[in-house]
Amino acid sequence: MKPTRLATAVLAAVALTVPLTPATSAAPGVDDRSPGHAGKNTLRRAAPKGFHIGTAVAGGGHHESQPYPDPFTSDLPYRKVLGAEFGSVSAENQMKWEYVHPEQGRYNFGMADAIVRFARQHDQVVRGHTLLWHSQNPAWLEQGDFTPDQLRSILRDHIKTVVGRYKGRILQWDVANEIFTDTGELRTADNIWLRELGPGVIADAFRWAHEADPKAKLFFNDYGVESVNAKSDAYLALIKRLRAEHVPVDGFSAQAHLSIRYGFPGDLETNLKRFSALGLGTAITELDVRMDLPEGGVPTVAQLAQQADYYTRTLTACLNVKGCDSFTIWGFTDKYSWVPVFFQGEGAATVMWDDFSRKPAYYALRSTLDKARR
Repeated sequence: MKPTRLATAVLAAVALTVPLTPATSAAPGVDDRSPGHAGKNTLRRAAPKGFHIGTAVAGGGHHESQPYPDPFTSDLPYRKVLGAEFGSVSAENQMKWEYVHPEQGRYNFGMADAIVRFARQHDQVVRGHTLLWHSQNPAWLEQGDFTPDQLRSILRDHIKTVVGRYKGRILQWDVANEIFTDTGELRTADNIWLRELGPGVIADAFRWAHEADPKAKLFFNDYGVESVNAKSDAYLALIKRLRAEHVPVDGFSAQAHLSIRYGFPGDLETNLKRFSALGLGTAITELDVRMDLPEGGVPTVAQLAQQADYYTRTLTACLNVKGCDSFTIWGFTDKYSWVPVFFQGEGAATVMWDDFSRKPAYYALRSTLDKARR
């Protein structure tokens, strides 16, 4: 059974509390030129004023090893849906160190520039991702023989160069990404910056980013922090200390890479409110909901219904928290999802099938946004 036929069957069979219509194999009325040409029944049109519904822009990273050309530059239907459906975009890989700073002293801004330019043309905001991380660093950095002073200079130059290039054009930056382990300890073993420069570099990174773009909102970002747990507790304590020292930390975001294999983090809203109470902005930045695929690779009706429920509950939690005005799904079509590459046997994690027809999760999000807007 092909995804389009499956989607049509599911939309007719799944009893959800959202209006469902038969899936179509493209976005009728969608044009790549400007949001004025976008169809009315889109996520961005349903969203409340000031609420940014976003997606990651596929490209770079693991996509370069896949048997297809770069999605963002080569797939026109993909670009049309990207421009029509979303009011916010994040570079999935194209602003990470290994991509944007592949050699010492040389930057590669081509794809990042294209994404920012696309966003401007389509009246979208941009989230920058990411500046200080333990993963996806270039070999010249991880394997280089640098003194602490040299490393500090390299990081400062990178942050000021990258953030400064897009000054005034990026709404939020993930400054420090995944700096704690699940037990709430700093990643001093595998994070080159924390290992070689110590935890004080975290404050430096936020200060350098603020100097490069004083208007950008600066965030901590991590996975596994949806609930009240050791990891989110560690962020809460660190942010309290940094803000007491007048470090320009503006927000905290939960990635929300979820799986229906596990229960939904029911205290997500409670947890986000802890950070909101500090005067911080909060965000959901990388939501997807993967599942164990049955033999043949086709999800069941029950799986798709549970996936839609997880998407809805995550969005509802964000909408219920003051200052949670940025909600990003990590890719919108299974065609280019990172999930099957990294989670063997799992997939179907996004809100659209390979041909951009819409799953129950898409309609659940759109209905929830529309109700919040009204």
